[in-house]
Amino acid sequence: MKPALQPSLKARALRLISMREHSRTELVRKLARFEEQPGSLLLALDDLQAKGLISEQRVIASVLHRQAGKFGGARIRQALQALGLESEAIGLAIGSLQGSEAERAQAVWQKKFGAPPADAQAAAKQMRFLLARGFGADIARRIVAGPYLASQE
Repeated sequence: MKPALQPSLKARALRLISMREHSRTELVRKLARFEEQPGSLLLALDDLQAKGLISEQRVIASVLHRQAGKFGGARIRQALQALGLESEAIGLAIGSLQGSEAERAQAVWQKKFGAPPADAQAAAKQMRFLLARGFGADIARRIVAGPYLASQE
């Protein structure tokens, strides 16, 4: 019986990229265990990057598209940093979200709770939820305190 041929590093990288965008750092982390000759993985990734199949900008756009409707800037920054992207590119991406942070937080809050908190304990719960989603404390406070204070008057 013939031994099965193992896919090349380039083929493995292509398979990963076909499922979703991956950063170069992420591909190195996932494929390093399959590298048989030192340097062969980096050469394969260089080739794929030269052909435009690995793109930092597409990775950023993909993460923003998937997460902007659910998470705040802090949580998205964390996700981009975990992918090993350059801090300058991350800063630009997060900066582009700042204008819509309050609206996105409002939409997330509305979807989860839909009603103003009945008491201080419920308000604290709603604040914790927004903070855990990566929205800033000032924005979370405005969104939760707005309806809470309005209902107290």
